[in-house]
Amino acid sequence: MKALSHASHPRLGIGCRVRKAENGDTVLLLPEGVLRLKGTAAEIIRLCDGERTVADILGAMQAQYPSSDAKQIAQEIESFLNRLLERRAVDFQ
Repeated sequence: MKALSHASHPRLGIGCRVRKAENGDTVLLLPEGVLRLKGTAAEIIRLCDGERTVADILGAMQAQYPSSDAKQIAQEIESFLNRLLERRAVDFQ
């Protein structure tokens, strides 16, 4: 398993995909289950296209939420991506 770095290019893992549930929630379908994406999680997942780096994703989210603490945004996104990596919902190039 590769480690997360700001130069990593996250993308959805094999067999994972994003869908809208019948109730309107965004969900991440995994081979072994479903994750309901709350808050900004769906936006972060949308940015995990294999083209953008983690640094690009951090920049995009910091630009979208300029009044929020940039360090806190970075910590939360990195933590979120690491949890997804552990579940094999994303991988890094």
